[in-house]
Amino acid sequence: MKIRYFDHAATTAVSEEVLNAMLPYFRKNYGNPSSMYEIARISKKAINEARAKVAHSINASPKEIYFTSCGSESDNLAIKGIAYANKEKGNHIITSKIEHNAVLNTCQRLEKQGYEITYLDVDEKGFVRLDELEDAIKDNTILITIMFANNEVGTIEPIEQISKIAKKHNIIFHTDAVQAIGNVRIDVKELDIDALSMSAHKFYGPKGVGALYVKSGINFQRIQDGGHQEMDKRAGTENVAEIVGMGKAIESVYRNFDERCNYLKDIRDYYINRVEREIPYAKLNGDRIKRLPGNANFSFKGLTGERILFNLDLNGICASAGSACATGSLLPSHVLSAMGITEELANSTLRTTFGEENTKEDIDFLVDCLKNIK
Repeated sequence: MKIRYFDHAATTAVSEEVLNAMLPYFRKNYGNPSSMYEIARISKKAINEARAKVAHSINASPKEIYFTSCGSESDNLAIKGIAYANKEKGNHIITSKIEHNAVLNTCQRLEKQGYEITYLDVDEKGFVRLDELEDAIKDNTILITIMFANNEVGTIEPIEQISKIAKKHNIIFHTDAVQAIGNVRIDVKELDIDALSMSAHKFYGPKGVGALYVKSGINFQRIQDGGHQEMDKRAGTENVAEIVGMGKAIESVYRNFDERCNYLKDIRDYYINRVEREIPYAKLNGDRIKRLPGNANFSFKGLTGERILFNLDLNGICASAGSACATGSLLPSHVLSAMGITEELANSTLRTTFGEENTKEDIDFLVDCLKNIK
């Protein structure tokens, strides 16, 4: 049976180009980059080259890029690191109710340590309300952390306006861009972003490696003790092969960015149009225009997410009911709940996220399978 994969927001397959770039650093160029001999210097050079590629993709400086193990660690390092380093200035942080759990749980941890957190509501399409954001700012606000694009419904937040509000009040602005990298062009200088998180496995890189951008001059503390790697901000022997893979992946995904994104938008809209035309009990969640190119999130009234996924799996189709990080939870999606979607509809939701290997023939098969689920 042919496997049709429509869950690229959960993870992506490592591309052949990326795998080939990584392989030499498992056996041939295996030196520890902190050592002083030649094979160690080869590893160090490879890390620096990858750092430059990641920096170039968002118009940052290489010295502003710190490699981590994943997007969740990047969020933790950014939020905790900034909070701890700036606690003398204040203890108030603003975020939204639809953030990834890496952000929400980090903020909840900080609450237990005496920090004050404001969780902003969003509108019915998943957008942060800018007037409510500005109203939430206090004299002791030190950080605003709002995701670039939502991992479930694909809504792209008004990042430029959020950044301007933060700068107007001299507040540090961090964004979780794990879903946006590779799907949106991001210029951290143009958008005036202070910190940004990303993860390689969302754009055809390996799992187990991420990166954090922090603008020069922004004060943040390390949260992991050990050696002096990553410019003394993230201790631990560098994962050279995967860092190389991340550099190659981000270089590759932006090389043909416009062509790739236009293709994803085309098959996404083809899917949305077929579903809305042929399945009358389907409701699209999120904004129709300002959404990630490969994301389509529908609620199917009268069905359950579990039933939908079970039937699709029988036909070799991989999709999800929401964030892969929340799989196993019996509670409705916190994202859909924050958007005002009823529990019944939230529990009937299917998230499909398309990739460059998907075709319209694959979409036709998916829609035909959905129509047969009763």
